Amino acid sequence: MLDTNLKNQLNTYLQNLKRPVELVVSADSSPKAQELKALAQDIESLSPLVSITEAEGKRMSSMKVTSVETQTDITFAGLPMGHEFTSLVLALLHTGGHPLKLDDEVIDQIKALPGEYHFETYVSLSCQNCPDVVQALNMMAAINPNITNVMIDGSLFQTEVFERDILAVPSVYLNGKVFAQGRISLTEILNKLDTGAAARQAEVIAEKEAFDVLVVGGGPAGASAAIYAARKGLRTGIVADKFGGQVAETVGIENFISVKATEGPKLVANLEAHVHEYDVDIMDNQRALSLKSGELFELELENGAKLRSKTVLLATGARWREMNVPGEQEYRGKGVAYCPHCDGPLFKGKSVAVIGGGNSGIEAAIDLANIVEHVTVLEFDTNLRADEVLQRKAASMGNIKIITQAMTTEVVGDGKRVNGLNYTDRATGESHHLELAGIFVQIGLVPNSEWLKETISLTERGEIIVDGKGETSLPGAFAAGDVTNSAYKQIIIAMGSGATASLGAFDYLIRHSAPEQSQAAA
Repeated sequence: MLDTNLKNQLNTYLQNLKRPVELVVSADSSPKAQELKALAQDIESLSPLVSITEAEGKRMSSMKVTSVETQTDITFAGLPMGHEFTSLVLALLHTGGHPLKLDDEVIDQIKALPGEYHFETYVSLSCQNCPDVVQALNMMAAINPNITNVMIDGSLFQTEVFERDILAVPSVYLNGKVFAQGRISLTEILNKLDTGAAARQAEVIAEKEAFDVLVVGGGPAGASAAIYAARKGLRTGIVADKFGGQVAETVGIENFISVKATEGPKLVANLEAHVHEYDVDIMDNQRALSLKSGELFELELENGAKLRSKTVLLATGARWREMNVPGEQEYRGKGVAYCPHCDGPLFKGKSVAVIGGGNSGIEAAIDLANIVEHVTVLEFDTNLRADEVLQRKAASMGNIKIITQAMTTEVVGDGKRVNGLNYTDRATGESHHLELAGIFVQIGLVPNSEWLKETISLTERGEIIVDGKGETSLPGAFAAGDVTNSAYKQIIIAMGSGATASLGAFDYLIRHSAPEQSQAAA
């Protein structure tokens, strides 16, 4: 099942096992089930601490990773390859006694959760966000024997997916009921299960001393800014809703200079690891609510905590732009999607639409055309805005139709899932209806700046206006990345602007602390 390279890598990892791991395999005669069985046999051959037991299971293409010693239970329903291979490796290591990279208080919090929690996480193997969710739940299952998690390949178990009306991944069920949809971190999961966790976090955050530089946002701009500030010896903190931002949802990155090719989640992991090399106080899974200026800046968080700092650096990035038409919110996650790589496999053999004719829209159409029956691209303008090479590729595929001057007016469904959309031909004014199963929205980004409208000058599009040093209209407040009025929204540009704004903040601190130092010397 595994090639020589993967076997060698896995063999190295399995040397870290400290206690026996049992693989309970449920496999019928189907090809996927037999591949899963072969995978289990490969794993068993690489370590004397791994054994296999065959058993009848609820899903006859599944492998349960268990520990007799700790009675923990992690299951993979489907073949955990692609993005999920790392989830399998970590499940083996954690079940086998390899230490988890979690703070002791988090481990204690998981152990103390009362009751039983049976999670089922539906994924697609091409989804780059799914492993984060699977791995978070698997870590919990490896710690607390009253917690189980099943990773379910939605493209393999399509009957389950249809019965539960799952049209977006990752989708998490807890004890048979919907728990979460989309990317969710371990901290967010614990906050939902442990209702007192957020209040305890707020108390800890509120007690922190004032920072020299407080960065709001954990994407490329925020990470770059924090590193530059910490290297200057400044007391630096990062407040981030989700570390990595939009980059975590990016699949292929081929224009990051000096790195020929990488993927969003890998780049995010490297960014976070780099920031951890410095003395930076990272406050993840925290959302900013308001900013006030005075002798010190005061940043209020949604959990009620308030942070103080001499300067602030705003790098809150942007999010996917929505169509803002009737039915979009009602069918979000029920046919309306924003990530073709994640959710595309759930629409295998069906007809879908892509809204937007820029690079992201045409790239999405090309990717989807290899999975679905037919793709219709709706572009508002008279011409596509995508690069010529992408347009030629799309035109060469027989199952992509492109309609320009099309204004989407309504998402249509049966109450449970999307079954079509309505659009208007802007050239003729005529209305049209398309029957389809899914709609992938790819129409650009919206800056995450609504909470700053009364505080800092913004453009008509909501972008923070900055000068050459990254300073905003509010003295001492700097900004960087996609949330600003930068001409182009690119990872490498965001990183550069983060460095610029951080150096600008450092220069501001030097100039504004000089008089106090002179008086002290006198």
